[in-house]
Amino acid sequence: MNLQDYRGVWVFIEQKNGAIAPVSLELLGAGRKLADKRGVPLAGILIGDGVRPLAADVIAYGADTVYLYDDPIFHHYRTESFMRAVIEACQKHKPEIFLFGATSTGKDLASAVATDLATGLTADTTQLDVDAETGLLEASRPAFGGNIMATILCKKDRPQMATVRPKVMKRLAPDLKRKGEIVEEAVSVREEDLRTKVLEIVRDTTQRVRIDEADVIVAGGKGLGGPAGFELIHRLAETLGASVGASRDAVEAGWVEHHHQVGQTGVTVTPKIYFAIGISGAIQHLVGMQNSGLIIAINKDPAAPIFGSCHYGIVGDAFVIVPLLIEAFQKALQSEVPQYG
Repeated sequence: MNLQDYRGVWVFIEQKNGAIAPVSLELLGAGRKLADKRGVPLAGILIGDGVRPLAADVIAYGADTVYLYDDPIFHHYRTESFMRAVIEACQKHKPEIFLFGATSTGKDLASAVATDLATGLTADTTQLDVDAETGLLEASRPAFGGNIMATILCKKDRPQMATVRPKVMKRLAPDLKRKGEIVEEAVSVREEDLRTKVLEIVRDTTQRVRIDEADVIVAGGKGLGGPAGFELIHRLAETLGASVGASRDAVEAGWVEHHHQVGQTGVTVTPKIYFAIGISGAIQHLVGMQNSGLIIAINKDPAAPIFGSCHYGIVGDAFVIVPLLIEAFQKALQSEVPQYG
């Protein structure tokens, strides 16, 4: 393999029901920075059925080129059909870096593509950089249970691939006047060649709180001691109209369901306000909430790592402090309610 033949940064543009996934727009922002540092173009690969109108948005959010596969065979996501299109595009155009969202689709597709191309793939990346001279992608992610940050390099193979967690990168403001090229690629895959068919899609109608969309999150950790202690989190969240978050320890202890978990093995969140109560601040948790607008930590251990990442910290017993906060917030909220009579 001649590494000099590979040039450019690519982003897989995940889309569903006529809308681009937010993580893909975030990756276009990250990819733009990498491409500019390397002095190479940024491209998006867009695959689907009737998705050509989305190509203009890909360019507006930073891409120079859009490689478009638009055909009914891509109406539903199937690993095999999408993988074949991506592999053909990579073999033809030879990108040096290829980014995917760490979603169920992105993880599935990236792993299949990396296996077939016999190249490296860094999963669940939270930081990206590139060496301007060598072109080596520096993909960083928590390792060893979240105790350290590891930077992974792929020195001998191309493209260098990574999946990136949603909400850890910043999308650019769209520039609707931006010009770019749309390259319509030929579709070589045929329906009769595919081993899978989509017979029916059954949607999960379970109502769950989307903490990744919350403006205020009250999160609790193992410092609360048990399910009874965790009730403080629910009470404060209810008072503020906030969503409930949790550390991995609290979830694994069974105090709250997994969809409340914030961190590397949970959800990445970017609320306006994040309360971290009884949470020590392991890297595994920090990567999931470090981009919050305002972080308020409460912990009785003054040496807890969370105090190095918060905007305001309170050293003390949560069982004393949180009830006082609830009382203060209730009074403040009641004073804002107009009184009639």
